[in-house]
Amino acid sequence: MGEPSYVSGVSDQPLLGMTIGQALDRAAREWPGQQALVAPAQGIRWTWAELRERAEALAAGLLALGLQRGDRIGIWSLNRAEWALVQFAAARAGLVLVTINPAYRLTELEYALNKVGCAALVTATAFKSSDYMGMLETLAPELAASDPGRLSCARLPNLRTVIQIGGPARDGCIGFDAVADLGGPAEQAELVRLAGALQFDDPINIQFTSGTTGSPKGVTLTHHNILNNGYFVGRALKLSPEDRICIPVPLYHCFGMVMGNLAAVTHGAAMVYPGEGFDPLATLETVQAERCTALYGVPTMFIAELEHPEFDRFDLSSLRTGIMAGSPCPIEVMKKVVQRMHMRDVTIAYGMTETSPVSFQSATDDPLDRRVSTVGRIHPHLEVKVVDADGRIVPRGEPGELCTRGYSVMLGYWDDPEKTAEVIDAGGWMHTGDLARIDDQGYCNIVGRIKDMVIRGGENLYPTEIEEFLFTHPKIRSVQVFGVADHRFGEELCAWIVLRDGAAMTDDEVRDFCRGQIAHQKIPRYVEFVESFPMTVTGKVQKFIMRREVEARLGLVAEETA
Repeated sequence: MGEPSYVSGVSDQPLLGMTIGQALDRAAREWPGQQALVAPAQGIRWTWAELRERAEALAAGLLALGLQRGDRIGIWSLNRAEWALVQFAAARAGLVLVTINPAYRLTELEYALNKVGCAALVTATAFKSSDYMGMLETLAPELAASDPGRLSCARLPNLRTVIQIGGPARDGCIGFDAVADLGGPAEQAELVRLAGALQFDDPINIQFTSGTTGSPKGVTLTHHNILNNGYFVGRALKLSPEDRICIPVPLYHCFGMVMGNLAAVTHGAAMVYPGEGFDPLATLETVQAERCTALYGVPTMFIAELEHPEFDRFDLSSLRTGIMAGSPCPIEVMKKVVQRMHMRDVTIAYGMTETSPVSFQSATDDPLDRRVSTVGRIHPHLEVKVVDADGRIVPRGEPGELCTRGYSVMLGYWDDPEKTAEVIDAGGWMHTGDLARIDDQGYCNIVGRIKDMVIRGGENLYPTEIEEFLFTHPKIRSVQVFGVADHRFGEELCAWIVLRDGAAMTDDEVRDFCRGQIAHQKIPRYVEFVESFPMTVTGKVQKFIMRREVEARLGLVAEETA
């Protein structure tokens, strides 16, 4: 056997041994007059000193409402300044912030609030077609007749307090801006006490997994988990107090709140929110107007920006770096991001919520071909191994399941020791469910999900590899490859293709393009042209929905196996 697929991240920088509240204190001390948070749509420009002062006042108000260390406080909102305030205030007060997907509807909201026992909920009033207060009132009709902070609700038995962002004001709720005025000397004294009592290993954040199979699980993360991950992500980008990070990715997800907000607070960079929900035009306008130096996004966001009809009128020359993550990035898109958006130091990052999230990241000085073909190298202070089905480490270059160990691994799934034990083994390794290869230089390539891997006639096929090839066709804008049931081979390949505007193509044309270029077993048997793919809010493609749809339409049935 050659060199094993095991890597560990060395660093000249020790881990930060502090809480998020202490990190905010440090930012306010070191960079008091630097801009910390800019939300142009809200007319907000706060310095680090102002952000700390506001977070402190909000934390005192939350304590005045009767919340205590360890209580869970949910936030159900898109990207607004209030979101960041709650993030820092909750950490300061020792509350566990529960980040709730703004796309959730009634059953999902009810499940999430009850699963972790939220005592308080900070909620937006409405956004576009989402009537957040209306949904909450459906679950909690008792709200209208209750005194603010004294809710007693049959379906949400733990929920006592609802804090409303925006208006018009609803009965039974406390307006967001009013909370900061509630704290008095007793609460201020308690914050001082908490500052000395809180530990960086305390749980501070619960994020729900996508829940593509079964009920979503509450990933429980500590100050230590996410603060350090944000710090080392920022360090890989070479962030400084002069940087301004445009954050169009969702705050409720690690991408926004850790890689964005916590990278900013640990390096003194400004957080810039172009709007509540992602809008390519607003993002481009914000980068130009605010002279942002870094831009974050999933590949679909960058594609939407690059292909916007007004793209050419924007001056994006302030951009230097950023992160593309969430799903594999087509090589051609990456090249355009570097050339047309001036992001010469753009990096790719890989990880999962359960690992805070980032485990691998490319460096700003990695050659472009490495940045587009891999997810970079191991992050500082982490270990990764790639193992076969029996748990044995495979040689370099061989595919297997990626496992991570180190400071970033979650405490566990909230109140679910069985599910936790399924993914974190006795050695402390988090089993990601992702298939990966690590090469001789330590670069990692994600070849798919174990559940997405297609086993055709006993041969393992990796959809990502086929997608990358098909994407080189000039007519193809985007492509997803997945397995569908097959009587003879067990599984066959199906490709869903989105064509470029004005392009026409046949399925035979696709297969002809493949012949002689890739192995015959990798050529999709089924080809379908579609307008878009089913996706999660964070830009992850939901292949299980695609598979289900195709099998139902074609009458394909999986063979029974022993």
